[in-house]
Amino acid sequence: MTVLIAGGGIGGLTLALSLHQIGVNCRVFESVPALKPLGVGINVLPHAVRELIELGLLDRLDADGVRTCELAFFSKHGKPIWSEPRGLEAGYKWPQFSIHRGKLHQLLFDTAVARLGAENILTSHHLGGWSETSDGIRADFIDKATGAPAGSHDGALLIAADGIHSAIREKLYPQEGPPLWNGRILWRGITRSDAFLTGRTMIMAGHEVLKFVCYPISNAAGADGKYDINWVAERHMPPTYQWRREDYNRTARLDEFLPWFESWQFDWLDVPGLIRDCPHAYEYPLVDRDPIEQWTFGRVTLMGDAAHPMYPIGSNGASQAILDARVLAREILAQGEVPAALEAYEAERRPATTDLVMLNRRNGPEQVMQIVEERAPDGFDVVTDVLSQQELEDIAANYKRVAGFQVEGLNARPPIVTIAAPSQMSSAG
Repeated sequence: MTVLIAGGGIGGLTLALSLHQIGVNCRVFESVPALKPLGVGINVLPHAVRELIELGLLDRLDADGVRTCELAFFSKHGKPIWSEPRGLEAGYKWPQFSIHRGKLHQLLFDTAVARLGAENILTSHHLGGWSETSDGIRADFIDKATGAPAGSHDGALLIAADGIHSAIREKLYPQEGPPLWNGRILWRGITRSDAFLTGRTMIMAGHEVLKFVCYPISNAAGADGKYDINWVAERHMPPTYQWRREDYNRTARLDEFLPWFESWQFDWLDVPGLIRDCPHAYEYPLVDRDPIEQWTFGRVTLMGDAAHPMYPIGSNGASQAILDARVLAREILAQGEVPAALEAYEAERRPATTDLVMLNRRNGPEQVMQIVEERAPDGFDVVTDVLSQQELEDIAANYKRVAGFQVEGLNARPPIVTIAAPSQMSSAG
């Protein structure tokens, strides 16, 4: 039998590659007519990079991304609060990558087509519904652009990897409604600019109400001597702000947010310059969903943003989807293509991601910036005058613990997916 995967994003394609690696047939169904390398920059943390490396993707990651070496927090005045090494520099056995989301998606798609065959990656297939059969599940698809039927497919399991607007989750929880907006707006873009700090640093500056994040996503300078710098400007809007709720990804107008950052010209980074020089910026509301008490219903389960959409804090969205995929593959390898495998996957992943969703609502490790803003809004000379070294270390350590990437624990942990049989090992392609 075949595992049916609704959704061809990062999580769905990682699951497809993982199932192929263990010798399980699968097929991916994607709503859009063509998969395109869309989006802006993301970070993939060491615990997720490990899984991609075990799928044989390190060379592509190195070609397309940057090995992040440092995460640094700054006040709105550009004064350092806290910094820590990341990836190999932090003692992990695996790097952290900053990469254009579209490039990561493309490399997963290219690899899936090469290993599974193009016939098993179907576009213009939007899930319309499903029903359980005597020995499996039947999924019915439509062409979303035309509404025309796109056929039915039989399989052993149906996995919802169809994102925050999941059609499967909507059918399982019809009263849930749209994602929850918390009053914050993100403006995101990529600007050709000079390197800053180490050249592989991810920075966060500001506080809970007004914040700026940026990091390089190209590992070599272009002919112009500049790099692709991914940036995110964020503001917690006043209660009177009328959010354009119908738009989740619209072209941004610089005059709507640039004035708040005009004074953020640090001696090591020109924030307003990055914003002004960006050719195309986009606006996103900061949304998530409340955790739910059940992902698995018979032969159907949720994964990735369909299961646990979270704020993009702590660089964990894509990383958690990758971990979902690997745990699902492990349980299917151990138990077969049966509901018990889905239940075992959920038993491990749902509590862990629920904790992370709730911690991200409290700003995760970024709360250090808010504490500094509250204690020293007019600035400081040395951060330890307003926040003790122990407080700094405790906040950082707690987030790593909840997110599952403490250095010693991750380095000592056995692989999620262990392939024993030589015949299965050769299927990795």
